[in-house]
Amino acid sequence: MNKVMSAEHIRDRAADSWFDDLVASCEGTVAVDRQARIVWIDDKYKALLEIKGDVTGHPIEEVIPHSELRQVVKTGKPRLLDIMDYGGRSFVVIRLPIRDENGEVAGAIGFVLYEKADYLQPLFAKFSQLQEDLRRTKKELAGERRAKYTFSQFLGVSEVVREVKRLARRAAQTDSTVLLLGETGTGKELLAHSIHAASARAGKKMVGINVAAIPETLLEGELFGAAPGAYTGADRKGREGKFQLADGGTLFLDEIGDMPFSMQSKLLRVLQEREVEPLGSNKVVRVDVRIIAATSRDLAALVRSGQFRPDLYYRLNVVPITLPPLKRRAEDIEVLAESILDRLRLQEGGSPRELDASALQVMEAYDWPGNVRELHNVLERVCTLTEAPVLNAQHFLTILPMPEGMEAVMGGEDEPMPLSFTVAQAERAAIEQAIRHSRGNKSAAAKVLGISRASLYERMAALKMA
Repeated sequence: MNKVMSAEHIRDRAADSWFDDLVASCEGTVAVDRQARIVWIDDKYKALLEIKGDVTGHPIEEVIPHSELRQVVKTGKPRLLDIMDYGGRSFVVIRLPIRDENGEVAGAIGFVLYEKADYLQPLFAKFSQLQEDLRRTKKELAGERRAKYTFSQFLGVSEVVREVKRLARRAAQTDSTVLLLGETGTGKELLAHSIHAASARAGKKMVGINVAAIPETLLEGELFGAAPGAYTGADRKGREGKFQLADGGTLFLDEIGDMPFSMQSKLLRVLQEREVEPLGSNKVVRVDVRIIAATSRDLAALVRSGQFRPDLYYRLNVVPITLPPLKRRAEDIEVLAESILDRLRLQEGGSPRELDASALQVMEAYDWPGNVRELHNVLERVCTLTEAPVLNAQHFLTILPMPEGMEAVMGGEDEPMPLSFTVAQAERAAIEQAIRHSRGNKSAAAKVLGISRASLYERMAALKMA
């Protein structure tokens, strides 16, 4: 029977083996005593440094000026990988302490691994790439799972906006469920992120999901997760749902009014019990999540019509905040438009843009059914169509309808108008006349104009005609 070698014997054999192999494979080796005097230097190292004669007994710095072996002797700590300069060259070195039988530092030994530091370039490049990948990944995760907006970005000087921000700041100081109500484009997502950023959960994840954008068959898995193989095409390792991803942080349920009725009871249970059961699993997972929900629909009306569960509505409607449409806050249009123009300039480059009084008059008179999102769209279109540094009413009237009494600010009869404005106004007048002539019949109006009914609707939409 083979005898099992002791740990001490293995260690001694390994020490002898690695030392001989390292000396043979290195470009050079030098050893010093506890006074950092050279006791041995091999011929390879002497040839590498072009040393003539015997240097035994010399302090190491006299022979190798940038050696750190004295520091290794003093500290007893190894320096496993370093770059040493010598005569305009760079060597990759290892320095190790040497200990006596009592464990005391008796000297040190240095090995030259590579004659040129260039040999480590692939390692440095890979390390740098890994660092860059890590930095980018952290940045992406921070962007995806952290608040993207703060209250400072919810712009407005009107009283209704100040009240909305007051309520939202109060809500941020609690852990209660918040229900954001308002038309599309009024800034519900921005306000949800702002509440999270000002809350005690700001350092945790902010996870959002648009309920209306997820097919009903996939919504349960998206919200609550799925066990491995729970359904065809499911991840073999399973997947976490949005509730689990948001654990400790905030979950933003956008367009909650569009949630299928069959899913509402499951969501209600999670909100009540604070635990989820992944699809296809029998295990229950506890979650600590703050809920902010939003909808552009009238939830109370949906409850009355039987399309939304009343118990879920009451669970969500703890702190309701209604965001006003832009038509109710016309005094905010100027500050919003200036902010949007600044962002467009930063994104696209170019010179700053200004709005004159006539441009503001046109915008403030419009109803903005698409709210701030439509305002952004209109400003981007105007900036694309003109390079004028000052935007006036004429630039906007190719897109928006002319307010009553606006003709007075458009200049005298001799002042030239942009061709696009003149064409748009003529087209609008022709369509209105055709519709009046046809007594409101759009098909007959299109026939009078010599275009198809579909083309008529397209032109009316482009000209913002109801």
